[in-house]
Amino acid sequence: MPRIPSPAIAAAGLVGGYAVARWTKKRPLGGVVLAVAGGVAAREWQREGGAKAAVGLSAAYVAAFGGSHPLAKKIGAWPSVFAVAGAMGAASWAVTRRNG
Repeated sequence: MPRIPSPAIAAAGLVGGYAVARWTKKRPLGGVVLAVAGGVAAREWQREGGAKAAVGLSAAYVAAFGGSHPLAKKIGAWPSVFAVAGAMGAASWAVTRRNG
């Protein structure tokens, strides 16, 4: 079974977590999606880039989630989610591209 690239997992976790929270109106359920995707991504970051990469990218993932909230007040919810998901995917790719 082919592996899903870690940048796609990270971006999908941010978008999917928000989508689930919004459409189900259950924020904790969206948090579960966000956390599960973050855990899977962290495992891949560890495999692809080592412990330092996994820790740094995990911190960036949490920061992207947190940063999407104030950004949403300026540009809107969905644009904010897509912006931070894109940034997180790019960061993941930049850190893991050599070894992934």
